[in-house]
Amino acid sequence: KKLVYLLVIAVSVCCSASGMCPTACICASDIVSCTSKNLSRVPSTLFKHIRRLDLSHNQIGILDHDWMPVLLDKLNTLIVSHNSISSISTGSFSLTPNVKYLDLSSNNLRSLGSPVFQELKVLEALLLYNNHIAQIDSAAFGGIHKLQKLYLSYNSLTHFPIELYIGKHKLSELVLLDISYNRIKSIPIKYMSLVPARHLSGIYLHGNPFYCDCTLYSMLSFWYLRHFSSVDDFKTEYTCVLQSDPKGSNKLPLLHDNYLNCSERTINGSFHAFGFIHEAQIGERLIVPCDTKISDAGTQFIWISPDDQHLEPDKVTEHFRVFPNGSLEIDEAQYEDAGLYSCIAINTKRLLNETIEVRINVSNFTVDKSHSHETFNTAFTTLAACVASIILVLLYLYLTPCPCRCKSKGRKRQLSQNNTPHPSILTSSSPLEHPADEKKSSSGKRVVFLEPVKEPKPGQNGKVRMFPSENVIAEGILKTPRTKSDSDSMNSVFSDTPFMPLS
Repeated sequence: KKLVYLLVIAVSVCCSASGMCPTACICASDIVSCTSKNLSRVPSTLFKHIRRLDLSHNQIGILDHDWMPVLLDKLNTLIVSHNSISSISTGSFSLTPNVKYLDLSSNNLRSLGSPVFQELKVLEALLLYNNHIAQIDSAAFGGIHKLQKLYLSYNSLTHFPIELYIGKHKLSELVLLDISYNRIKSIPIKYMSLVPARHLSGIYLHGNPFYCDCTLYSMLSFWYLRHFSSVDDFKTEYTCVLQSDPKGSNKLPLLHDNYLNCSERTINGSFHAFGFIHEAQIGERLIVPCDTKISDAGTQFIWISPDDQHLEPDKVTEHFRVFPNGSLEIDEAQYEDAGLYSCIAINTKRLLNETIEVRINVSNFTVDKSHSHETFNTAFTTLAACVASIILVLLYLYLTPCPCRCKSKGRKRQLSQNNTPHPSILTSSSPLEHPADEKKSSSGKRVVFLEPVKEPKPGQNGKVRMFPSENVIAEGILKTPRTKSDSDSMNSVFSDTPFMPLS
């Protein structure tokens, strides 16, 4: 009886307990593997002390608040890849709060709402690659402040998720973001310049259909010079297409000997934005950070000036100072402080080191401004002189008084009349009697001219002598000096109304 009683108790305890290994799974110590069993739900009989649960290659479709049947507070690795998951509800991970590694890759996710991972306070790696994600809410990753690695490659994203690095829900510990092979065509480089190098070095962008852009080329070139593995390891996979070729039928190499023929000014502008070039005025205090990828505690920093002077923390040299975080301070910058500086970051525990080169330019704003002002004044004076010369030439060509030529001709005629032995008379001739070329030159005017007096021969029609008083009037007109303008003189002598002879 006692034996039967103990057997009944053992059976009842075993049946009621949730610590049995499911028949569809394989259990080994703190690991449970339930892969490729065509499961649509998670088995309810799981070890509570398991640390790794593999549910990949099954038919799980939705993650809601009760998809996990038991509390697994010791679980740190959860793999649910290669299922049919199409949506994730808020509170789906409330029974697995200590998961550090979550694999949701190769599912049917199309969007990530807000927020869906907030219960995973200690999550460090999240795998979401090979889904159909086209939209991510800005707060989708809110609450997981310890996330270090995020894999979003092979999705349908069209915009770079810059909110992961700036803004209210930024992930300050994120050192790897794989967003390769999406549908991103441009990068917000203006905001990327605000991201520290320890974050930038882990951004993988290859395989996206970028538009060919010199600013993007400059950014990636800067990353290549810094030996970021995201560019070093996938240099040939960075391509771009022309905006006139939206289908991307002709892909161009983005990092191949400046294939885009970008100007040096654009490249230097990007280098300036990313901290490779720093500007300072004479007498100004300048602080230059050592923007290194090595962010571990215990990293040592050494700066080398252009004249090979070693600058170390807690050691003041002239007007230089290096802070424990690696930043270099230059107090009252001078012209001789300009040049190429090198920051060496050394981590002895991890056997890592990195050398960063930074160019510092020192200028005098007052002097530069006066030079530019003088240059402007010189240019303005030259331009004004040219305009004045052109105006004078135009005045000379178009506004010179016409009657000068006529006045000189009138004087010559007066001299010729004074030398003739006979008195002069005024005769008229009709415009119809002039040759054709004379009509053109006279422009249809009737011209009165002087002619010597000839006596008519017998039997021949000749010119009739005018009244003696009229001769006096004509001679008076020719000899008396005029006080009127030249135009008035011309109108008086060359009258449109001819003198009519007496019959």
